[in-house]
Amino acid sequence: MFVRKLQVRLSGPAGERPCPLKALDSFAMRSFTGETRFDDTLPAGEGRLEAGARVPLEALRAALEDWLRRKSYLQAGETVRIEEEEASDAGRY
Repeated sequence: MFVRKLQVRLSGPAGERPCPLKALDSFAMRSFTGETRFDDTLPAGEGRLEAGARVPLEALRAALEDWLRRKSYLQAGETVRIEEEEASDAGRY
């Protein structure tokens, strides 16, 4: 079980939307990204990602944004926003 529960949202001029599970899945596959520092990530649903304690959130956000842009999951003007849920919120899953 991963310690951190993250909300991943795509934010742009048209508003915000959860990051699609398909996009999170493709990013989490190391054979595609080659980023060992993100091995401790696990897609948990639409807009939800679980991560280990050592995963650097800003580096994750930047790498995920780059990946989603290259794979056309991110629309023009959109950015990735990642928020870590507090421990008391994590039970919502």
